[in-house]
Amino acid sequence: MAFGASEKVNLFDLTTSLMSVPSVSGEEEAVGFGLRDHLASLGWNVELQPVSENQNNVIATLNDTPRVWFSTHMDTVPPFIPPAEDDEKIYGRGACDAKGIIAAQITAAEQLRKEGITDIGLLYTVEEERASTGAKAANLHPHAAKCEYMINGEPTDNDLAIGSKGSFRLKIKTKGKAAHSAYPEEGDSAILTLLDILDDIRQTKFPNDDFFGDTTVNIGTLEGGLALNIIPPRSEAGLLIRLTTKREPIEQALENIVRGRGEIEVLSCSEPVKLLEIDGFKQKVVRFTTDIPHLPNWGKPLLLGPGSILVAHTKDEFVLKKDLEDAVGLYLKLVKKLLA
Repeated sequence: MAFGASEKVNLFDLTTSLMSVPSVSGEEEAVGFGLRDHLASLGWNVELQPVSENQNNVIATLNDTPRVWFSTHMDTVPPFIPPAEDDEKIYGRGACDAKGIIAAQITAAEQLRKEGITDIGLLYTVEEERASTGAKAANLHPHAAKCEYMINGEPTDNDLAIGSKGSFRLKIKTKGKAAHSAYPEEGDSAILTLLDILDDIRQTKFPNDDFFGDTTVNIGTLEGGLALNIIPPRSEAGLLIRLTTKREPIEQALENIVRGRGEIEVLSCSEPVKLLEIDGFKQKVVRFTTDIPHLPNWGKPLLLGPGSILVAHTKDEFVLKKDLEDAVGLYLKLVKKLLA
C-alpha cells in the first residue's frame, strides 16, 4: 500500500494519507507497511525492523553510510480522528504529532536527493507515545554507528529545540482492608491512604533548573475500590513527572513522601537532554519528552518540527499548511549546514 502515485503525492496529500491510517500506539503495523511501500516506490532502500509481533520501525536509506538522519514516530495517542482540511489547516489525529512531520521530512529528503545529496536516512519508530520501545530497538541497529546527526521531529513551532525535559512515568499503589461501608472502623481505606500520599506530593517543591525550568507532576489516572458500599482494599494512581534533573533525586523524594504507605512502580524514565544548537534558527527549550533519550547511539541530536505541542493530544489537533511548507525549508537548511 503506497500513498498514491509516488512522484505525484504532494506534501499535504502525503500528510492526510498518513493520517487516514489509524496507528494508535501498539497498532502501527499498517501505517508502517504504507510508509515502506511509498518509500520503496520512490527508490529508497527500505527495511522493516521488527519491534514486536505486529510492530516494525521503518528504516530507509539511499546509500550505505548516511551521515544525517530524519526521525520521528508513527504512533499517535487515542482516539483516531480522521483528517480534514481547509485552505489553511489540516485537522485530525497526527496532523502535528507526528504524521505531518513525517510528510515534511520525506518531502525535504526527496528535494535533497534531487540536488544530489544522498547522505541522508529516514527512521520512523513505533510506540513513542508510551515507552519508546521502537527507539530502544532502533538504538541497537548497525546504522546508528554511522550516523553523525539525528534530526528528530516533534511539534516545536518550527523552532530549533536546544533542550527537552525528561519523563518519569510511575504508579503509586496502596493496599487496605475491605469492610462493610457502614462499619468503616472494621476496614482500612486504600483510597484515603492514596489521597494522603497524593496531597503530600502536591505540596512538595521539586527541583528546578536554570536551563530546563520547573519539575512538574501530573496525576494522570486514579483507580481503586470495588463498590460504593465496600471500604476499598486497593487503589492506585498513575503519575507523569517532567524531569529537569536526573531521576535519582526525584525518586528518592517520592520514596520519602510515600514512607512505606504504598508501593512505587516505575513504568519508564527518560532524563532531560541538551540538544545541538545551530546558528540561524530560532531556538528554545521544550517541556516535553521525545525518542531522543533512547537513541544515544545515533549521533548528535537535534529537534525541530511544524505545529504546536499545545494542540497535540487534543480533539482539535491541527497543523498549518504554511508551517508544513516552512518545515521542509528548515529541514533542507539544517541538513546542508550539518553536511557542510
